[in-house]
Amino acid sequence: MKKYFSNIIFLIFIFGIFLNVNAQDFKKDLSISTFGTIQVKNLSGKVDVQTDEELENEVLLEIDAEKNFTENDLRINAKPKKIDIEIVPISSNNRVDVKLKVPSRTKVKVETREGEIRLVGSFIQADAETNTGTIYADVPLDDVRYKFTWTASKPRFLSEIDLEEVKEKAAGRFVVNGKIFNEEEDDNPEEKPVDSKPEDSENGEETKEDEKKKKKKSKDKGQVKLNFLTARGIVLLNVAPEEVPTNLRERPLTEAAKAIIRSGDVLLMDAIRRASPKYFGEFARTLPPRKETPTLTTSKRTNNGVVASIKKATVRVIDINNRAITNLDKDDFILTERGEEREVLSVEPTTAPFNLVLLLDVSGSIENYVDFIRKAARNFIQTVSPQDKVAIVIFNEDVKTLSVFTKNRNMLSDSLDSFDAGGGTAYYDSLAYTLTDIIRPLKGDRTAIVILSDGDDNRSFLPFKSLLGSIQESGALIYPLYVPSELIAASASVDPSKTVDPLRSRYVSLSSKANEEGETLAQVSGGVYYPISRLSELQKAYDDIVAQLRTAYTITYRSTLNEPTGKGASPKLKVQVKRDNTFVKLGSVVAVQNKDVSQKVKKN
Repeated sequence: MKKYFSNIIFLIFIFGIFLNVNAQDFKKDLSISTFGTIQVKNLSGKVDVQTDEELENEVLLEIDAEKNFTENDLRINAKPKKIDIEIVPISSNNRVDVKLKVPSRTKVKVETREGEIRLVGSFIQADAETNTGTIYADVPLDDVRYKFTWTASKPRFLSEIDLEEVKEKAAGRFVVNGKIFNEEEDDNPEEKPVDSKPEDSENGEETKEDEKKKKKKSKDKGQVKLNFLTARGIVLLNVAPEEVPTNLRERPLTEAAKAIIRSGDVLLMDAIRRASPKYFGEFARTLPPRKETPTLTTSKRTNNGVVASIKKATVRVIDINNRAITNLDKDDFILTERGEEREVLSVEPTTAPFNLVLLLDVSGSIENYVDFIRKAARNFIQTVSPQDKVAIVIFNEDVKTLSVFTKNRNMLSDSLDSFDAGGGTAYYDSLAYTLTDIIRPLKGDRTAIVILSDGDDNRSFLPFKSLLGSIQESGALIYPLYVPSELIAASASVDPSKTVDPLRSRYVSLSSKANEEGETLAQVSGGVYYPISRLSELQKAYDDIVAQLRTAYTITYRSTLNEPTGKGASPKLKVQVKRDNTFVKLGSVVAVQNKDVSQKVKKN
């Protein structure tokens, strides 16, 4: 027995060693002179270089490796004006990522194979070479000279500002070459030396903070040269990787994209401009001049003492999983204005109707299963309350409104016979179109978007993250119902046992990307995400959505705010629930006549 326990302890010890060497960080500090050069070669992973204004002549090197990493895997040739760093791991399949923090106005040269290259900050010059890795640069754009070269493919790039036209060179090379210059800056783009002696202030003295600010300004000023060489990689200039759309090929604008541009949503417009600058510019020039943005002015308010009135606020109460909380009464709520508690007269479940948009994916992934989509859509239409208005929007590589908001269920059902499926999937564009063109004109009414899709996108101008701000601003609840296309295909089989893999057809799943984005849409909007793994779950999801929509409350309370009310809630109004892990989403607030609620108050 003693020997047995000794063996167990030995195995635990060995296992602990294995865990420690399975992944390891390595750090090292280096020195370099002002305006020095740093060269990094890492064919086993990615390289991230950032300038740090706090650093003078110090370089901070950090290495993150999947497996054990030692100095034997690292070659450094450090001289005062130049540092050469090369990663040569003993194990060829050991991924090694390199992070560097360097002084501002440093020259860097980075080489990878498939690894991403990130260059963030103020450099004198940044050279990057990779085979298929993404090159991402975030640099000051006051004075930039750039040359981006692709050796084995047509260019794929995104830029915060417009770049020069692509030129095709000999041997199949493509080059984007030009300059970016801010005319307000000094006309001389050449690098100027930094005066090591600070100028005196008016009183003959200068604080360390003043000296630090001058030194930073001097370091950040000057030309930046960018030389990027790649075989098939993507080049990003001041556009973060998470802001990149699913399709980088510049193409004519779709009707969805044009509608988004007409909406005036600045964030969405900028995303489309980056994805297709040529066609964006051509379309923008055809639009009439935009009206001036209204400005805020201080209004004269008469003060006739405290004005008491009765108001009604519509609220939804959800838990940490975005699930609506039911069976609340007035004792569960605390309502304050300007931090002062107000009397809650009554709390009742709301019966106000919803405006629902049914957003249907009719792209190529379900081309052979149109009847399934029609049936699923009709089932939803029959499930929602008769008092709710429904609009139907379909999308593939573009978007189309099948029906505007209506209570006419026959008209909605007939509209579902008017489309065919096929083509790419511009899911993000269609959702933005729904927010800007369908939802926004409702100006604060109770709205929700129910999405039936597999959650994947391959055609949009917009990246996913560009949608989130518009979703929050709209106030619309979003209910993504994501159905794997393989599940739809399996349902079309008359005899599942005759499929190539009958077991797999029973256990299909969504991509991790679709799952993550579905959860985000629900979380940001206050809706609920439904990943469908069995077709029988669709109707259950419909029933649950209807229950969620009906789970809201109308709070009647006494108010002392002498200000107009409308669709939105006053920022001075706060509603809380006396339960842990609950969250309140405020809807409309309206003033009512005292006599309209007097009878209800007596009953309570």
